[in-house]
Amino acid sequence: MKSGTLISLLAIVLAVPAEAVADDHIPTAVTAALADPHRPAEQFARDAMRKPAEVIAFAGLRPGDRVGDFMPAGGYFTRIFSRVVGAKGHVYAYVPEEEIKNCSPGETAGGLALAHDRDYANVSVSTGPVNLYHAPETLDMVWTAQNYHDLYDPFMGPADLARFDKAVFRALRHGGVFLVIDHVAAAGSGTRDTNTLHRIDPAIIERDVEGAGFTLAAESDVLHNPADTHTLRVFDPQIRGKTDQVVLKFVKP
Repeated sequence: MKSGTLISLLAIVLAVPAEAVADDHIPTAVTAALADPHRPAEQFARDAMRKPAEVIAFAGLRPGDRVGDFMPAGGYFTRIFSRVVGAKGHVYAYVPEEEIKNCSPGETAGGLALAHDRDYANVSVSTGPVNLYHAPETLDMVWTAQNYHDLYDPFMGPADLARFDKAVFRALRHGGVFLVIDHVAAAGSGTRDTNTLHRIDPAIIERDVEGAGFTLAAESDVLHNPADTHTLRVFDPQIRGKTDQVVLKFVKP
């Protein structure tokens, strides 16, 4: 190959963002986790919409990691995390007391039940006040999916976001990741739509989390949907399962 051609190809490779390259590579641990036969059929059915392989690869979860799953709901990601981190890792699911008290039992039952599921022995489930989030050991990652907007709503207190984000910060090791996925609201809308449309302006998430000391390391568009007008409730049949979602990867310096 001529040296000029080689230099040109190298320039193209270097111009590709690191996260774009990483997103194209799904680790074998993630692929195997998604094939776990113990996952409920209805959770398998949601994979096409939630794209867990791409999102987890973007987040960088690895075998042996300690990961906190905040507000795990039915345990969709909790089960996948369990298989990804394996026997040398651990998953700490945290269900806020406010959610248990003020939501229907069906919203939290699946996650709570994992505390007694022998197929997921490396999963621990705990409850406590939302503002006092914690884990028994230092974590490599804290993850929350489609829940950050809820922290602004009356049923969650509302939460004290400054205290909550600082609690997450303390729970992580230096270099640890706080991964936030949520439904996108209209730009500039702030927290206006959190309790009505169940959406949040991504700028609010960035403001809050960076205010706790985190650095925004990367953003993925894997769940971006340009057809979403940001005007419908996320449960509306026209958009449910197809909302425009932001995926933000914050790092503790």
